[in-house]
Amino acid sequence: MKIDVAYTAKLANLPLSEKEMEVFQPQMENIVKYVEKISEVDIEGVEPMMHGCDVANALRDDVVKPSMPRETALGNAPAANGGEFLLPKIVEGAES
Repeated sequence: MKIDVAYTAKLANLPLSEKEMEVFQPQMENIVKYVEKISEVDIEGVEPMMHGCDVANALRDDVVKPSMPRETALGNAPAANGGEFLLPKIVEGAES
């Protein structure tokens, strides 16, 4: 299968030289051939899985507990307004 490396590079916004495209051409064709080969595998009856082995969730259960009072949290804030943190306005301009 012939892959249009120049078109693919353009879609990926990758500026490639002619030499680089010559190097990547057979590599991309080999990748596509390999993927096609994998698609030939009979997976009838194989259940989909997220991981190749059993993975246990190492996180604790999500338990609702009382949180810090709002006044305590805002007590360390440099500025507050109406029960909320007051932050300085940050506007970044476009780079020229």
